[in-house]
Amino acid sequence: MSKSYSVAILGSTGAVGTELLELLETRNFPLAELKLLASERSAGKMLKFKGEDIPIQVVSDRCLANTDIVLASAGGSISKKWANVAVSQGAVMIDNSSAFRMNAEVPLVVPEVNPQAASKHQGIIANPNCTTILMSLAVWPLHQVQPVKRIVAATYQSASGAGAKAMAEVKVQSAAILAGEEPVAEVLPYPLAFNLFPHNSPLTDWGYCEEEMKMVNETRKIFDNQDIRITATCVRVPVLRAHSEAINLEFANPFDPDQARDILSKAPGVKLVEDWTKNYFPMPMDASGKDEVLVGRIRQDISHKCGLDLWLCGDQIRKGAALNAVQIAELLIEKNWF
Repeated sequence: MSKSYSVAILGSTGAVGTELLELLETRNFPLAELKLLASERSAGKMLKFKGEDIPIQVVSDRCLANTDIVLASAGGSISKKWANVAVSQGAVMIDNSSAFRMNAEVPLVVPEVNPQAASKHQGIIANPNCTTILMSLAVWPLHQVQPVKRIVAATYQSASGAGAKAMAEVKVQSAAILAGEEPVAEVLPYPLAFNLFPHNSPLTDWGYCEEEMKMVNETRKIFDNQDIRITATCVRVPVLRAHSEAINLEFANPFDPDQARDILSKAPGVKLVEDWTKNYFPMPMDASGKDEVLVGRIRQDISHKCGLDLWLCGDQIRKGAALNAVQIAELLIEKNWF
């Protein structure tokens, strides 16, 4: 009989938390016990899992005892508060916040890219930022054939990146605008409906926001290559779910677009979506709810003989967060890396 595991979802009521719950069910994760943990305001509520009502508990030392895997998606401060407690009691925490991503002692893992890094964990494994995960799935297979020298990324990030409340806010704002009323912004700094603005994460002294620097620093760590030159411009757009990215890659030598197309059509976690006759390429509506990162519009950069352009869309809540975390947990089980 195969082994089963005690799993806790920390932050179970959020957009990523509920997605984690769905994925554990649909992927038939080998569960012996499932604990749904959240803050006091959610205590006593129920979430359904395989047709049964599971009560939400307030996170505590007692709740984390005898747990094998903690899937954490409750924010950096919560992760920092409970990580040592979970690890000291024998659990592995797979953390979706930015709390541990750049910690040299903590692996930053995308299973399709750097699975071996997970074997070096000391109780905590970090889930990368959503935009980094989506980009890495498209760039890594090409990087394996010919190392990329420079990445220029522009992101078009949906409301889902700011959570369930931001998604709801966009709907309310849209209704208000269509009714001729003034939209109100409470979750995000400005109205997002029928609008867009540079990403709302804090700005650094050199003019990049934290989201942009996450793409730079995390990609280098995942690829284990500090020499890749990377720049990014991250933008919030009025899309409910699934992020999009325009990626420009520079190589040492020309990279034939048809070869790139062939490579990406076979890459794990990627689906090639191109119909040049209909001008049909990846769209957020098609990527929403899907596991794969949709990649297309692969073309020669006409400004640089060694440049390649591509376009991608991926579900931020799914592969950009929850699915990647569950895949890391599955990897730990498969390789017995506890």
